Amino acid sequence: MVDLLYKQLSFAIIGAAMEVHSILGSGFLEAVYQAALEKELTLRGIPFERKVSLPVSYKGDLIGDYEADLVVDGKIVVEIKAVSRLNSAHDAQAIHYLTATGLQLALLINFGAASLDYRRVIKSEKKKSAPISEIRGQR
Repeated sequence: MVDLLYKQLSFAIIGAAMEVHSILGSGFLEAVYQAALEKELTLRGIPFERKVSLPVSYKGDLIGDYEADLVVDGKIVVEIKAVSRLNSAHDAQAIHYLTATGLQLALLINFGAASLDYRRVIKSEKKKSAPISEIRGQR
C-alpha cells in the first residue's frame, strides 16, 4: 500500500473544494472560485497564503514571476482552474510551481466541469549523480 504525500491535508483541501463546487456549480471565473475556496479553507481552519509570488531566474537574472493561487500550510501548492477539462499544460504549470517553491505536491482543482475535477501532481526529489571521477574511483 502506498502512502499519499500529505494525505489528510490534501483530502481536507479537496473536501473544501467539493463544498464550493456543490454550492456554486460550474460557470464562474477562477477568481470567484478562489475567493470561495479561501473562505471555505478559513472556515475549516486550514492555513494558506494566497497569490504567492514565485520568482523566475534565467542565467542568474530575475526575469519574471509566477503566481501560485494558494500555498496551503506551507506544504501544498493549489492551482485553481475553471476550464472544461484539465490538460497536460496545467500539469506542466504545476510542476513549474513545485520547482520554484521546492515543494513536492500540487493540487490542480478544476471547477469548470459539471463535477469537481482534481489532480495530484508530485515532483519527487531527484537524486544527484556523482561526478564521473567518483564513479571511476579517481580523485
